[in-house]
Amino acid sequence: MPRRKETANIPKAVWKGDSGKTALEISGDWKLGVQPEISGEGDVGWPDTFVTDRLGTFDSTLPAYLLRKVREVGIESPPLDGLREDLRGLMELALKVPERGDAKSRNEDLHSITRLGMKSSKKWLSLMSFLEFTGDTVLAILRFAVGKAGFRARDFWLTVQECGVNALPIVALISFLIGMILAFVGNVQLASFGASLYIADLVGIAMVREMGVMMTAIIMSGRTGAAFAAHIGSMNANQEIDALKTFGFNPFDFLVLPRLFALVLMMPLLTIYANVIGILGGMLVAAGVGIPPKLFLTEMLTIVDLTQGSLGVIKSVFFGVAIAIAGCYHGMRSGSSSAAVGEATTRAVVSSITVIIILDSAFAVIFTFLEI
Repeated sequence: MPRRKETANIPKAVWKGDSGKTALEISGDWKLGVQPEISGEGDVGWPDTFVTDRLGTFDSTLPAYLLRKVREVGIESPPLDGLREDLRGLMELALKVPERGDAKSRNEDLHSITRLGMKSSKKWLSLMSFLEFTGDTVLAILRFAVGKAGFRARDFWLTVQECGVNALPIVALISFLIGMILAFVGNVQLASFGASLYIADLVGIAMVREMGVMMTAIIMSGRTGAAFAAHIGSMNANQEIDALKTFGFNPFDFLVLPRLFALVLMMPLLTIYANVIGILGGMLVAAGVGIPPKLFLTEMLTIVDLTQGSLGVIKSVFFGVAIAIAGCYHGMRSGSSSAAVGEATTRAVVSSITVIIILDSAFAVIFTFLEI
């Protein structure tokens, strides 16, 4: 007897055609995990009427099946005659929600040009959103300059410590190794010409113009820019930014400005520190190949003057702005889940490094025209 009862409650959907009309007879208990028995469906469209006299209990499985059929047929307002009142109400509610356009496009075999256009459009909108955020940041700076915007000094100095003092060890390690690598590579080539002394020129110029500021910017992108995105993204996920707006605080003034000012202040100092450590690393290698430190410094200072030494420092200010804006932008635009925060952090690092490379290329062109 229990087996007969279980068999009687198997979910079934039987499509029947009579006199040019189609009826769908639904019976049994439709529950998640139980495979329904469907017969007579074929290429039949939407039924003209329903028979639900023997329908038992159901969960979302039955409305999902009917809704999928509606999407396949492509009817905007399908007839629901004969449905039980509770099921009819669920279907009317589900049909009021429009289908997401991108949900269907993922399953379609789009032309390559169409996919290229969609990706290009998406990238263009992202660029416009980033530029809009940059403009809002500039307006926040102007408000701060005229005294109409402010933030807590404690937040500013805490950010200075995080992106300045706490970053000294990793910046020192990377810069020291970069200086040593430049000296090793330079010595391999210059020694064949008996010009090992010019290692000092190579290391000095490379560090103060490019490598010092570039390596510092990349380190800060992966360290500080990612931290900005993760912190602000977590606040966004926890609705703390909405709470700031509710209490009358401008998120740009309260969250973006202290991070922007702190990073712009510390990037030139970190760049000078990286240049010095990198030159010391090159000097150590030069001493190993027979060039005394005093001679190394004397030769380096003949080519590295104040103008050359200031180029990397100038670029570091713009790199700091790019890192801070990229980190804060992706943090403010992140979703409300932990996965979205992780994605925002990744995008912040990639965006900041990309902008840094673009800015460095632009500076290279400008310095070439100025013959610096």
